[in-house]
Amino acid sequence: MGKPIFIAGPTASGKSAVAMEVAEKKGGEIISVDSMQVYRGLDIGTAKPTAEERAAVTHHLIDAIEIDEAFDAAKFVELTTAEIDKIVQPIFCGGTGLYFQAWQQGLGASPGGEPKLRAELEGVETEVLLQELQRKDPETHAKIDRKNRRRIVRAVEVIRLTKKPFSEQRAEWSGKAPENFFVLARERENLRKRIDMRVDAMFEDGLVKETCSLRSALEVNAVARQALGYRQVIEHLQGERDLPDTVARVKSRTWQFARRQMTWFRKMDGTHTLNLTPDEAPKITAQRIVDQLT
Repeated sequence: MGKPIFIAGPTASGKSAVAMEVAEKKGGEIISVDSMQVYRGLDIGTAKPTAEERAAVTHHLIDAIEIDEAFDAAKFVELTTAEIDKIVQPIFCGGTGLYFQAWQQGLGASPGGEPKLRAELEGVETEVLLQELQRKDPETHAKIDRKNRRRIVRAVEVIRLTKKPFSEQRAEWSGKAPENFFVLARERENLRKRIDMRVDAMFEDGLVKETCSLRSALEVNAVARQALGYRQVIEHLQGERDLPDTVARVKSRTWQFARRQMTWFRKMDGTHTLNLTPDEAPKITAQRIVDQLT
């Protein structure tokens, strides 16, 4: 097996197109490092590779589980481990930093999920969970993303299961990133424009219709329900806002998400950051990566 190649970056930075080009140049196969593309049915809203792209280059961990199944970093490691030895040249591509971390450095001491407790916590209001987190783990409470309910639930779950602060158990990035780890970066204005264009295209391609067809399944899976785009469309279908406001909200939430991704990858030492110009073709970026491979 050749040394793995890692291509990371924020949403809409162009990772998938670049990974396709690298795969064609190196005879590689792509392992999706994306917490939502793994679900069958979440197609438009996750910018999943097309059937033509998947026919041209083999992709792994796309459509790997049903929409009503649970998926997390531990499952990502499990499925990747089962596939990796079969791949001559693996190319990890995605924007879920926790999955990159879990693959490289393990899952830390945090326990696996406990279905009964998780179901109980899912029924508790976010503010109540945050109050419990503040009492039991002020450090995590001060840092946690208030808009990421899934992470809040997980933090409280771990605390209840272990009787220890979540902050003592989280596995943080340590040392350097692995070899051949490339992060795609764009100027903020360019990235935001690309996000807006992607969101517009998703709605034009039928995101509302797709969400309608998946609505019952999404409503029983707390993880999948949080997927950008789908959550906001469900709120639209419930009458919370009109369609133009929904589109604007998806753009805003996606930009906020991209900023968190950029922050995550900036904290990693030893990465190769590739600053992309607005008109740089994926083929050019791919060649830049190939030229730097060790």
